[in-house]
Amino acid sequence: MENLFDQHTAQKFIDRIEKLTPQSKPLWGKMKVEQMLWHCQKPFEIVSGALTPKVNPVIKLLFGKSAKVGFTNTQPVKKNLPTFNEAKAPASPNFETEKNKLIDQIKNFQQRGPSGITKAPHPFFGPLTVDEWNKLEIKHLEHHLSQFGA
Repeated sequence: MENLFDQHTAQKFIDRIEKLTPQSKPLWGKMKVEQMLWHCQKPFEIVSGALTPKVNPVIKLLFGKSAKVGFTNTQPVKKNLPTFNEAKAPASPNFETEKNKLIDQIKNFQQRGPSGITKAPHPFFGPLTVDEWNKLEIKHLEHHLSQFGA
């Protein structure tokens, strides 16, 4: 598994983001490319402790552990899964702004390393190891960049 704390790996994701244009179209799903760039920032905000989404405790109890396995194993993320409210993008974010913000978040994650990870449990998945946080970030980026052919 790749490691987003590694500068080379982080740069590979940044290079893929740089290939996107405002005209990039999804291979599946409803998001526009600028919405996807905005959306992909939310897991970085969670891992840093800047965002704590509201999670329905019943849904967490019923699905949190199984979803954690799905997001931290080696299998690709399933297409068209629902997201939490705080990660639903506004109608028309600015492409360049959101692209630059996402790139900055990837760089910050890589540069801060494991010490930049919140000590709080993930709001939906519960406690995560450094390796699991890393896998979660990589799989989410991989999923959405592949969604747009990058």
